Amino acid sequence: MTLNIGDKAPDFSLATDGNEPASLKALKGQNIVLYFYPRDDTPGCTKEAINFSAAKAKFTKANTIVIGVSKDSVTAHAKFRTKHELKVELGSDPDGATIEAYGAWVEKSMYGKKYMGIDRSTILIDNKGRIAHIWRKVKVEGHVEDVLGVISGL
Repeated sequence: MTLNIGDKAPDFSLATDGNEPASLKALKGQNIVLYFYPRDDTPGCTKEAINFSAAKAKFTKANTIVIGVSKDSVTAHAKFRTKHELKVELGSDPDGATIEAYGAWVEKSMYGKKYMGIDRSTILIDNKGRIAHIWRKVKVEGHVEDVLGVISGL
C-alpha cells in the first residue's frame, strides 16, 4: 500500500508490552509516531528505541505518543524494554497487518538473496488522524531530531 501525506491514516490496533492495546481510535486527538523496525535487541533497533526513549519528554510536551512496531511478541518487547530501560510503547504486530498497511513490509536483498522484511521507517500521524510525514529507509543517527523538528511545525 502506498501512503501519501494528507491521507487518512489506516486503522490499527496493536497489543503493547504494557498490556494496553494501542489503536488509532483510542489515540485520537494526539499526534502519533509509528516507527517500524525489524527486530528487538539488534544493534540499530536498540539504538533507535533508546534515542526515541531519551526524547520521550519532548514528544509528550508536543502531545505526541511514540510507538515502536515490529513482528516481535509482547513478551519479547517486555524483555527488550526492561533490558534497555525503554520509555516508549512497543507494539506487537505478529501477522504484519499494520506493518503492511503502513507500507513498511518490503522486498529486501542481502548477499544477492531477496526476502521480505520490515523497512526501517517512521510515519507521523497528526491529531486529526491524517498522515503528516513519512520517513522511509531511516538512518538511525539524527532521526529522532528530524521527527521532533517536523512535529514542532504542526
